This record gives sequence, structure tokens and C-alpha cells, in this order.
Amino acid sequence: MAKSKKFWEEFKEFAVKGNMIDLAVGVIVGGAFSNIVNSLVNDILMPPLGMLIGGVDFKDLKVVLSVPKELQIGTVSANPATINYGSFIQTVINFFIIAMSIFLFVRLINRLRRKQEDQPDQPAKKPDDVVLLEDIRDLLKTQNQEISGKTEKKSN
Repeated sequence: MAKSKKFWEEFKEFAVKGNMIDLAVGVIVGGAFSNIVNSLVNDILMPPLGMLIGGVDFKDLKVVLSVPKELQIGTVSANPATINYGSFIQTVINFFIIAMSIFLFVRLINRLRRKQEDQPDQPAKKPDDVVLLEDIRDLLKTQNQEISGKTEKKSN
């Protein structure tokens, strides 16, 4: 029983660590972002591109490897074997958009980090009462120096 309790405590520590939760959030946001990019490519970019190449939908671009055999009653028995290069093209475009977006995001974060690291640490501003006390100290020093200078002149 003690071993299983230790196991669950260890698992709980692992699952609740900050980086584990950050990873889970990243995966969820990445999945949502992937859906956005798929919609961008499929619904916005590909239709005009397909229109430019002759009104063809990229999903329909394929090479048929075998013609389906017909049954005796004239119905098709199976789908033909095809190479769907149109779907592949869409997937490649999705990848490049996602990769470019992630690159730009990471680049922005790195730029912000560099700016933060390049800024020298500014000393903390002294409170007004400390500044006032330092001014009084400096005035007393100069007065003491003047008094000691006058006493030295009188003694000579």
C-alpha cells in the first residue's frame, strides 16, 4: 500500500508541475490553431488558387492508378486506387503557414527577451527623505570644512 501511495504522490507532483501544465495548454492551443489554419487554407486560399488553374478544386486533383471493376449489374464494386496529390498540396501549404506563424511568434518573443536583457538594471530611486538627509550631510561637510579652514587661517 505504501508503494502505491508513493507512486500517486510522485505522479501528482509530475502532473501538477508548471511545465507539464504549460505543455498541455500549448497542445490545446496548437490544436485550435491548426483548425484555424486548415480553414484558412481550405476555405480562403485554395478556392482562388483553384480558380486560377482552371476552376479545379485541389481536393479533386489525383492520379487514378486502377479503374474500378464493374459488377454484372453495372454498379462499381470498389473505389479506384488513386494518388491524391491535391490533398497533399493542401497539407504542405497548411504546414508552411503553421511553421511560418510559429517562427514569427518565437521571433517576436526572442526579440522582446533581448530587449529586456539589453536594458541595464537601473538603480532604485532613493526615497525623498534619504535624498534630503544626504543633502543636509553634504552641507554640514562643507560648513565644517569652511570652519576648519577659517580656524587654520587665524592660528597662522
